[in-house]
Amino acid sequence: MAAAMGIELLTEEQYRALQKLGDFDTKTSSWVRTPSDIRGLGGALFADRRYGHVFLYHNSAASFYSARGFRGSLMV
Repeated sequence: MAAAMGIELLTEEQYRALQKLGDFDTKTSSWVRTPSDIRGLGGALFADRRYGHVFLYHNSAASFYSARGFRGSLMV
C-alpha cells in the first residue's frame, strides 16, 4: 500500500528520529520497514511510544494486527 502511495515505510532509525520531534503513536502502533530476511519468514516490525520510551516489536505480518497503520516518508 505504501508503494502504491509513492512513499517508503520508515526504518527503525527514521522512526526514532521522528519521535524526537514529538510524541507519536502514544495510543496506537505503526508498522515500520522490516528487513527482507525477516519479511521472508513472514515477520514484520512495528513501533510505538509508551511510558516516555520508543519501543520496537515484532509479529507475524498476517496477525490480527494487520490493520495497523504505518509511518512513511516522501522525498520531494
